Amino acid sequence: MPRHAAPFDGEALREARLKQGLTQHELARLVDVAGGERISRWELGVTRPRAVMISRLASALKVSVADLVPGDDATTGLRELRTRAGLSPSELAEAAHTSVSTVQRWESGRASRPLPRPTLRALAKALGVSAEDVADAIRVSRQA
Repeated sequence: MPRHAAPFDGEALREARLKQGLTQHELARLVDVAGGERISRWELGVTRPRAVMISRLASALKVSVADLVPGDDATTGLRELRTRAGLSPSELAEAAHTSVSTVQRWESGRASRPLPRPTLRALAKALGVSAEDVADAIRVSRQA
């Protein structure tokens, strides 16, 4: 699994799809991906969709992104927060006025210094969480 892939619960996707009465092919058409095979691979955990696609899936299935993304708030890293917000690394980088490589460094736990308060606030606003949640998520990412 690529390290940039979003965390994802394939079983939750399957349950939500079945609850809506959709086939894999029907869901694929709704979210504009090629064929039900891709949906099948996501449900089986063979591959994982990117964060932006998780947001599209959640919308099509009338569930929240958090319903499709596993996680416990005590162990949520920055990548998980970004995924739950339905943002790509480049969208988060733009919101934080930084580069994609910097966001990836934060997500991978390679950030060596604490983030300045304005950066934490910008990240928090983009992610829809508090600055403290962002700081905690970066700590979790460092420990992982």
